[in-house]
Amino acid sequence: PARGLVLLAVLGLLVLAGAAALLGAQVWATVMQREREAELLFAGDQYRRAIESYWHASPTPVKTLPTSIEQLLADDRFPRPVRHLRRAYADPVTGRPFALIRLGNGIVGVHSTDRGTPLKRSGFAPRYLDFEQAAGYDQWRFVFALPRRPGARTPNAPRNDTP
Repeated sequence: PARGLVLLAVLGLLVLAGAAALLGAQVWATVMQREREAELLFAGDQYRRAIESYWHASPTPVKTLPTSIEQLLADDRFPRPVRHLRRAYADPVTGRPFALIRLGNGIVGVHSTDRGTPLKRSGFAPRYLDFEQAAGYDQWRFVFALPRRPGARTPNAPRNDTP
């Protein structure tokens, strides 16, 4: 009978250890998802800032948008290439390149293609408050809002491109 109790105790400990491991895995998955969300917010904002920098740095009176990510990495409109973006960031959620948001031929922003539900629902920077209503990461759109000139007509709506 004592052997049976020891075996039952060992079996109970194994069940508890398995349950603790499962709980730990769930916590770890949540921590990793929050980390990927933070990386997504950082990388997406880097693209938005780079597009804005490219626009404002236009050497001619007519401002232009970049037509490729490569132009953000090395803007050759100047005698010495300007780097508006340090490196081409991959989408931290999917591991693939970001989808491009275009206005005509120019790039105005990027977004993830992942439709997963974000954990983060509040506490966004003011320019990203609409992320609070997003049902998926694909709705977190990092877009440079073109400055409006008085009397200018509204350009066509941006469109999505997948690289």
